[in-house]
Amino acid sequence: MYRFLLTPRWWGINVFVVLAIPFCIFMGSWQLGRFEDRVQDHETASTQHESARREAARPLTELLPVDKATVGRQTTVTGRYDDQLLVPERKLDDREGFYVLSLLRTDGGKALPVVRGWLPGAPDPAKAPAPPTGEVTVTGALQAAESPGGNGVSSRSGWPAGQAGAISAATLLNLVPYDVYDAWVTLNEGDSGMRAVPVSAPQNTGLDLKAFQNLGYTAEWFAFVGFVIFMWFRLLRREVELVRDAELGLVAQDGEDGASGETGESGDNADGEKTNGAEADGAGADGAKAGLVS
Repeated sequence: MYRFLLTPRWWGINVFVVLAIPFCIFMGSWQLGRFEDRVQDHETASTQHESARREAARPLTELLPVDKATVGRQTTVTGRYDDQLLVPERKLDDREGFYVLSLLRTDGGKALPVVRGWLPGAPDPAKAPAPPTGEVTVTGALQAAESPGGNGVSSRSGWPAGQAGAISAATLLNLVPYDVYDAWVTLNEGDSGMRAVPVSAPQNTGLDLKAFQNLGYTAEWFAFVGFVIFMWFRLLRREVELVRDAELGLVAQDGEDGASGETGESGDNADGEKTNGAEADGAGADGAKAGLVS
């Protein structure tokens, strides 16, 4: 009954199933691993931020370049404030506002972006307090350069003069005439009455939309495994039913049913016509006999 499994058609189906199932399992496991990595990164970043607050501040040069191990660490830098920019469309406690970003020129000539605080409302240079003059030493949490479109950063371009959409060297180099560190610092305490900007985790380290996309892809790949197995059993059952029907003679051969039906109808008609003719001959003979008798 199962000899059909050795046909070329079923060889192709079986090979496809044998290859598809482990591939789907591998892809589902990989996506699940990606989700678990993001969860671990989120937990690590949260723990790191808590411990970094209790650590002693270190010089900026010891923490560069910024990575997952150094982001959020306390750093101290000495220099003089120069240009000041506003960073619009930044929320704090679900309120719309803007960052006040001041560029701290260090002894080496490079400038470090320092977020001195957050103010509510639309960005207005008149609302932003001027930075302190003279040489200052700032202490705050080190942050990685921002990318437009990530971690709540606007992807817009063409900001008005005196504003910047993202805090990064690539963005600020077009706005100031000196080199800028590809990192920034948020002060532990807001300057001049402004609210301090909390430390944010680096990109791809939180339970964001991408993390839950990985979890959704995991479910899809494992669902494909069940679908492939279901379709294989359905095709097998259908093929077995066809074989059984053929063995029981329930599968009609081409042209047999129609021909037998037409033959049966013509036979009945022929028999009927013959019967009627015989009855007519008998009635005629009876009539002739009656005439002779009379």
